[in-house]
Amino acid sequence: MDRKTGVVVPLAALWTKECPAVGEFTALKKFADFCKKAGFGVIQLLPVNDTGTQSSPYSGLSAYALHPMYISIKALPEFEDAFANDKAFAAAYKKFEKNFKYAPRYNYNDVTNEKISLLHLLWNYLNKKMNPKKKDSETDKFALAMNKEIDDFVKANRWVIPYAVYKNLKDAAMQASWKEWDPNLQHLDEKQIKLRWDNKALKASHNFFVWCQIRGGQQFKEAADYVKKQGIVLKGDIPILMNDDSCDAWAYPQFFNQELRAGSPPDGENPVGQNWGFPTYNWKNLAADNYSWWKERIKCAAQYYSAFRIDHVLGFFRIWSINDGDSTAYLGHSEPCRKISRDELHGLGFDDGKINWLAEPHISTGEIENITWNHDEAVAVLSKVCNRIGDQELWNFKPEIKTDKQIYTQCFFAENGEKDGSIKYKLSEKWRDRALIKMGDNEFVRVWRCENSTAWNSLSDDEKWRLKDLFNRTEAEEEQLWKQQAYETLSMITKTADMTACAEDLGVNLKVMPEVLQSLNIMSLRVVRWSRNWREGGSPYYALQDFPHLSVTTTSVHDSSTLRQWWCQEKDSVQAYLNMWQWADKHRLQEEVSWGDANAPFTPDTANYLLKSSACTGSAWFVNPLQDYLYLDGNYYLEDMDAERINVPGSVNEFNWTYRLPVSVEDLLKNKEIINKINTIAQIHDRA
Repeated sequence: MDRKTGVVVPLAALWTKECPAVGEFTALKKFADFCKKAGFGVIQLLPVNDTGTQSSPYSGLSAYALHPMYISIKALPEFEDAFANDKAFAAAYKKFEKNFKYAPRYNYNDVTNEKISLLHLLWNYLNKKMNPKKKDSETDKFALAMNKEIDDFVKANRWVIPYAVYKNLKDAAMQASWKEWDPNLQHLDEKQIKLRWDNKALKASHNFFVWCQIRGGQQFKEAADYVKKQGIVLKGDIPILMNDDSCDAWAYPQFFNQELRAGSPPDGENPVGQNWGFPTYNWKNLAADNYSWWKERIKCAAQYYSAFRIDHVLGFFRIWSINDGDSTAYLGHSEPCRKISRDELHGLGFDDGKINWLAEPHISTGEIENITWNHDEAVAVLSKVCNRIGDQELWNFKPEIKTDKQIYTQCFFAENGEKDGSIKYKLSEKWRDRALIKMGDNEFVRVWRCENSTAWNSLSDDEKWRLKDLFNRTEAEEEQLWKQQAYETLSMITKTADMTACAEDLGVNLKVMPEVLQSLNIMSLRVVRWSRNWREGGSPYYALQDFPHLSVTTTSVHDSSTLRQWWCQEKDSVQAYLNMWQWADKHRLQEEVSWGDANAPFTPDTANYLLKSSACTGSAWFVNPLQDYLYLDGNYYLEDMDAERINVPGSVNEFNWTYRLPVSVEDLLKNKEIINKINTIAQIHDRA
């Protein structure tokens, strides 16, 4: 595999004079010109699929459809005709150009709504041309050509039928979730969707969405082909999961498990885990259908990309699954999993009473009484969601309580009531207080942080040892299940199209993963600042030159701080990095100054050193966010460095995912100094 240096950018971030409001597919051409001059061999984009009202590109409304926000309206073949002959469209477009100028962050909802409104106006003009009051040869010719173009696209892209039907229904429902639609519309099978698609009264509204996909696809394909002609690999991003409110979850319910939600287990930064709210996959049904849904998804991506990032590759081995209705991910479990039977626990000397103690949270009246300061009030609260155990001052949650959200609906909690808030917190805490999770009457799985439970800490050392031994054995068996599933799913994905596969495998400590990725020729990911030996004193960095060839090295990711933020805000990490490079050959890095002080200010020279030193990685590809390269020119620094981030995980707001470049692509093309600096960095890596 050839060594390549590259850049990562959200498409919306690109700022050109032709599309100042938000980056569009057409902006890729000029950006490719800059990348070629700078010596880049890879352009990596964040996902560009339709996400509806969600600004996150990882919250897909469709696995296949492109986001209409990225369509360049002025570049559409129908634009000039409509602008000249439709006063309403011309006025609306002039208003759009006047009101939507460049800004350091763009307003996702405003830009999306305005562009879709313009597309609707343009389509209405076209639809009138296709169905005029007085027909002639010209209008007939236009209608025939347009209808043929739509029919050909539909035949080649069958996914667009449910997508168009879904989008039309969603517009009618004012963008409400499909779970809030009329019950008769929530679960349409393939035949019912086709009947609605064939409804003549809905034809024009359905065809609007098809037309948007045709034109968006044409613009993206033209730009992607241009990138390829420059000798640059265009790398896409395939989010592993779909939004619960997606067209796919609605149209293909057999492929999704609506009873479970995906997330991640508890860790230091997230003590109750992360619940992402997305449904998990029904891999059994996907396999029975020969993975047609996934294969079509990869083929769609291959129209544009020569490489792709497999988001959260761990999910193809095992996904952290949480019951739908639980607000946290604390009581999640891996799917697939190896369940522990009641008989196995009996064999270890645990009777049903002890098993119940391990698997059922037990709440004492006193724990709530400490909040209410009133015994009767504590009993009244507990009685709503718990059953008393005999005549003891001890309670279990009622069998019908399956999730913590049900606790909240059974008990009234005032928004600002301190006492009610404390009771809510305590009941939530007790809901998680168990060592085993019931998976039916006679099967169980361990709680990820079982050692924190009251039940676990009441066990003898011998009992703990016996359970730990069982957990270790089941985990070893699970790894084989995960390995088998990953081989099957990932080999299917990598064989479907001729694209270089790159895995997002951050923070994964799965013994079988390196073997599977390497055997399938999938590149792993190395983030420089996190590539440290955390078990050794001082957590030294691993030597970058020892990174595997079959990997991608990067200085930052879209969910992390930027290089500048890292230098200014994480001094211990920075100093450890500088310590690793004390031996570095300064002549090879073309450095004439000594780099050993993490307290030095961040300057273009700092960025230059960090990028050059990181370029010495053993990874075949060295691909970094564009922000980190822009630090090579001090004129591109924002006053607030935090405003240079793309996303802050765990937060949902208007800031995330709306980053724009602080300089137009046209001006970047003229900046010989930054182009020369990037070329030097690329040469260090590509020739290492």
